[in-house]
Amino acid sequence: MEVFIPNELDPHEARISLAPTLAKKLTGLGCNVVIESGAGGLSEFSDGDFEKAGATISNDRSASLASADLVARVRKPPAEEVAKQKKGALHLSFLDPFNEGDLIKSLADAGITAVSLEMMPRTTLAQKMDALSSQANLAGYAAVTLAAQRLSKILPMMMTPAGTLSPSKVFVIGVGVAGLQAIATAKRLGARVTAFDTRPEALEQAESLGAKALRIDLGQTSGTDQGYAKELTPEQLEKQRSAQAKVCAESDIVITTAKLFGRKAPILITKDVVDQMARGSIIVDLAAEGGGNVEGTVVYEDVTTESGVHIIGTAPLECLVPQHASLMFGSNIANFIEHFWDDEAKSLKLDLEDPLQKGCIITHGGNIVHESFKA
Repeated sequence: MEVFIPNELDPHEARISLAPTLAKKLTGLGCNVVIESGAGGLSEFSDGDFEKAGATISNDRSASLASADLVARVRKPPAEEVAKQKKGALHLSFLDPFNEGDLIKSLADAGITAVSLEMMPRTTLAQKMDALSSQANLAGYAAVTLAAQRLSKILPMMMTPAGTLSPSKVFVIGVGVAGLQAIATAKRLGARVTAFDTRPEALEQAESLGAKALRIDLGQTSGTDQGYAKELTPEQLEKQRSAQAKVCAESDIVITTAKLFGRKAPILITKDVVDQMARGSIIVDLAAEGGGNVEGTVVYEDVTTESGVHIIGTAPLECLVPQHASLMFGSNIANFIEHFWDDEAKSLKLDLEDPLQKGCIITHGGNIVHESFKA
């Protein structure tokens, strides 16, 4: 089976979908791994690193797309490249399927078996293939380290002959994978951390990491069967915003992580709350690509308000640590291939009745096969 790893075309993307160590793992299975020349450059992987791992370097993107049995990317494919893949080939990447109906249809029309990594079921068995979680971990870490660099204060308490510096206050809104990593990182750096989530079990996890839980009585709230937070009613959202406002005003760093899969991110911090924060405070909005959790977020940009608050819309934040992000993403890809590998046929064994494949395969055999997208 020929596996092709193309260069990512998005100017904000620094990752590659396979690292050299994972290329070696796939060649060990019997795959012919082809890497587009320069694809690993922003992640500090050279063409030579891949060649040492047993991969082949390609200088002809179109020919490699046409000959590959499996194409793995980080981002969704450009529309013009879908038809370049051969019929029956597999495609693995983030696809944003709820917002990319035309792309999904074109993948089906081209006869491509498309795997959407966002749709990987959140089960124990699938954890090793869960790219959303692996990347969210790094985004949570990067959010804190980026904020610490921009803040005009230090994070830990420091006692010196010249006086004592109080620890900085960090407020994390949304205690999912990214939020938990943000809490852990901020605590390691010595900050005083407060956290909020609509799910009581998530707040317990935050407390286990040393954060102070902000508990707001929102009535009935719970997570989805996939572990995500459910969308709040307008009344619940307004109550949440009001209770958060005081904590935001007292915080040096606020990190928001609330994403709604397939939908626009909810606004959790309004302009009037931002204006109450102290000059020099930092807000890092991890939901910037989905519209943002903060009124005033501009995706891919850092905005300084008239009151001197810095709103960071850098995205995706895991691209600030592209080598490790690529290692983790590549591990998810390699684990997917290995998990479904047919050693006798030297290829992936497709089975749409398999719970994991049924959950993440969107198109197959010229049709849209995932139940959520057939209509």
